[in-house]
Amino acid sequence: IISEKSMPTYPNGFPNKIIEEFEKQTGCEILCNKTYSGTQVIADYGKEHIKTGKLIVYTSADSVFQIAAHTDIVPIEKLYEYCKIARKILVGEHAVGRVIARPFNGEYPFTRTDKRRDYSVEPPVSTMLDKLKVSGFEVISVGKIADIFAHRGITQAYLTHSNDEGMIKTLELTNADFNGIVFTNLVDFDMKYGHRRDVDGYANAISEFDNWLSEFIPKMKNDDLLIITADHGCDPAFKGTDHTREQVPLLMHSKNIKPENLGIIQGYNYISKVILDIFNLR
Repeated sequence: IISEKSMPTYPNGFPNKIIEEFEKQTGCEILCNKTYSGTQVIADYGKEHIKTGKLIVYTSADSVFQIAAHTDIVPIEKLYEYCKIARKILVGEHAVGRVIARPFNGEYPFTRTDKRRDYSVEPPVSTMLDKLKVSGFEVISVGKIADIFAHRGITQAYLTHSNDEGMIKTLELTNADFNGIVFTNLVDFDMKYGHRRDVDGYANAISEFDNWLSEFIPKMKNDDLLIITADHGCDPAFKGTDHTREQVPLLMHSKNIKPENLGIIQGYNYISKVILDIFNLR
């Protein structure tokens, strides 16, 4: 889907009417309401959160409403409930792309846990995933893909918390008997290394993925197609903590594909068309 306009962002924090409605429906006051790095915000507001019980609400350069809470103060399921409340409030002109649960634990300066959850805005029309599912094909989500698409167009979902878990599950699925797609997100590149500007960690993750490919590719069947891409760039050597670029790699491999340079392609609709063509769908 090509959006007609950008999703809303809040460089100066969310408007009072949004925050007041969130506080009213959750019964919790909030802290921060600014653009912030996810690790820095818990270092700066974590102690006050623990002392007062107030929720840490913040955003970034992206269209997101993020809620951080210590697991000793707000049980994880309660945090997810607060996110669902925020998702229902953030509609219309304030329909941010995602509401994100950001649990953390431990002692100051605190550590974010792997129990992050994303609550996405509903796609306004049918996506490629919807078309595949309605047409009787399998759409198997590995990682946070199901969350990103608001659980629309998914037939099976496997939640993972690391690159390793995602790669293990994807490799297992080469032995499954299905007709459709496996859609995997490897979260560590972005969350652990890109945003945290950890060059060595990013390089090691790339090497681990490359080694995994040497095991995965031989297991591919003759009519399997592997597509490797990203939803954005997050250069670990760049300043700041935000996403850094929109040009991303697109690599496609099949036993029937001859090497070819596709050049620079505009838009993910190219990938959608490739996949739909394979299944003879419009």
